[in-house]
Amino acid sequence: MSQVTGLILAGGLARRMGGGDKGLRQFRGKLMVAHAIERLAPQVDTLLINANQNRESYAALGYAVIADVIDGYAGPLAGLHAGLSACTTPLLVTAPCDSPFLPLDLVTRLRAALEDDAAQLAVARSGGWSQPVFALCRREVLDSLSAFLAAGGRKVDAWFATLTIVQVPFADEAAFANINTPEELERLENQ
Repeated sequence: MSQVTGLILAGGLARRMGGGDKGLRQFRGKLMVAHAIERLAPQVDTLLINANQNRESYAALGYAVIADVIDGYAGPLAGLHAGLSACTTPLLVTAPCDSPFLPLDLVTRLRAALEDDAAQLAVARSGGWSQPVFALCRREVLDSLSAFLAAGGRKVDAWFATLTIVQVPFADEAAFANINTPEELERLENQ
């Protein structure tokens, strides 16, 4: 997949996990973020990790680590903003650090829909729900996102509503399972 940068979103506070850093939790014998990296890295030219804490631990994985430019742990849009600001390719795809089963054809399918619909952003849809942190966007949306964030916007769906987007259906709901709580971590660990 040429001309695509991948961005692993690991910049949150993991409040539902009880704090700490979700991406650095162990899952099936390795760091949770390592699972996401293994699945996304082969689909992109360059991989970045968005992290606001434990940056040295993430850097030890061998990829560039970028922090949010916007203060206060402003959510996934702040991570996307940091990624778009650092991106040198025309396209950027995002995936969260807590999704160890993300689709191996995520970028291919999102990109095909993005190009077919001449959209600004393609987002995965599974189980009847949009999966907004699994998205492929054109770097040119950076100005729109910067303005949205500068005006105090933080909700992903509110920003998406300002763009030309295409939703891409994926049948495998388990591919988008993310681990937000200790209970989910334990349940998926034992499956």
